[in-house]
Parts: sequence; structure tokens; C-alpha cells
Amino acid sequence: MAGHSQFKNIMYRKGAQDKKRAKVFTKLIRELTTAARGGLPDPAANPRLRAAVLAARAANMPKDTVERAIKRGAGGDGQDNYEEIRYEGYGPGGIAVIVEALTDNRNRTASEVRAAFSKSGGNLGETNSVSFMFERVGEIAYPAAAATADRIFEAGVEAGAENVESDDDGHRVICAPDDLNTVRDALEKDFGSATSARLVWKPKTQTLVEGDTAESLIRLLETLEDSDDVQNVYANFDMSDEAMARLSA
Repeated sequence: MAGHSQFKNIMYRKGAQDKKRAKVFTKLIRELTTAARGGLPDPAANPRLRAAVLAARAANMPKDTVERAIKRGAGGDGQDNYEEIRYEGYGPGGIAVIVEALTDNRNRTASEVRAAFSKSGGNLGETNSVSFMFERVGEIAYPAAAATADRIFEAGVEAGAENVESDDDGHRVICAPDDLNTVRDALEKDFGSATSARLVWKPKTQTLVEGDTAESLIRLLETLEDSDDVQNVYANFDMSDEAMARLSA
């Protein structure tokens, strides 16, 4: 492959989103509200809510905004009741794409996602049409400065992780979905709070994209992530550092 990790691809797209703070906050508030509604309003006793609070903290969301979102979800008043939906399809170059959404209007979201795929020359498929090309795993992220790669690796293996990926951008500790909370708790004893701890779709293999295909794919991913309803986007592509720098300029 071209030496450009999927993590960097994800971080590039996250960076594009961070420039639109209002949209980022909208997505985080939906997740906080949904997580609080689906379990206890205490992050210590609700793993999904704890992950959402971590994400909100990483995005520098004000504490009072986080607390209001949790209270709204815990109140269960019937408002802001979002449905979780997963969309799957193929983007430019046959790249497999998974889209996770939280929506209060299924028809609106489906229409937006379908239009994004169509305009990019891709195709929106049926559920499970591409997910077989991904693994559902737990991912705990730490900044590169948290520890050396060897130290993170040793601690991750001891905690029950399946793999640890480290580069200049940071460390990703990969584990089975059911082990996410156990591994996270063990790591936090040594390294403090993680940057994030969540379930993700990890590609089993990656396909190199270049030129016009790369440009069309990035445009599709950014269009999807620009939707307030879309929470996460995953794709099994790889891209050279040069191409990523050009497209992010």
C-alpha cells in the first residue's frame, strides 16, 4: 500500500469536520442524548455515554452543553428521539463505505445519503452489502505523547487487546467489541483518560485510490459527513501522503 494509514484518512476527515464546529457539536449532542436515553445518565455506569463524553471533551465542547444534552436524554420526554441506522454502499473506484446515522426522519436521511452516493458515481447498497469487508472492533486511542509504542503495546496485550497500531499521530489499541470497556479501564489506570474509546468498523483490506478517483471519493466522504444526521463514515481506502496533502490543501 501507499503508506498512508486508514487512521490518517479518518483523521483528515475529522479535521475537515472540526472546521465546522457547530456541525460537530450537533452530532455530539445527538450522541450524548441518545446514549443517556438508552442507559443511565452516569458516564461511569454507561459505557456508550462515557465514550460520547470523551468525544465531546476532545472537541472542546463546553461542560454545560454536555450536561444539558445528558439531562435532555435522561428526561425521556419524547423529544430528540433519534433512530440509529446504518447505510452501506460503494463509492468511486469500488471503495466500500459504511455510514452510521442518528436521525429523527429516516426518509430524509436515506434521501440525502442516496443522493451523495449517486452524485459521486457510487451506489447505495443493501444492509450487509459491504460490512463483510470490515471487522467490528473496539478502538481505544491515545496521543503519541502518552507513552512509547512498546509501552502501549505491552499494556494493551496485558489488558487483553488483539493489536496495537502506533505511528506519529498516536496509538490505537484494537480489541474485541465485548472487551472494549475492560481494556479501556486497564489502560486508563496507566495512561489516564483515552482520547476516544468506541466501536468502529475496521477494514480487513484497503484499496489504493489516486487521481480523479481519490478526489471524487474524498468529496463523497465530506458530503456524507456534512450531514447533521451522519455520525460516522468508514471506508476501506488507502491514499498516498502526497495525494492527501493535495486534497486537504
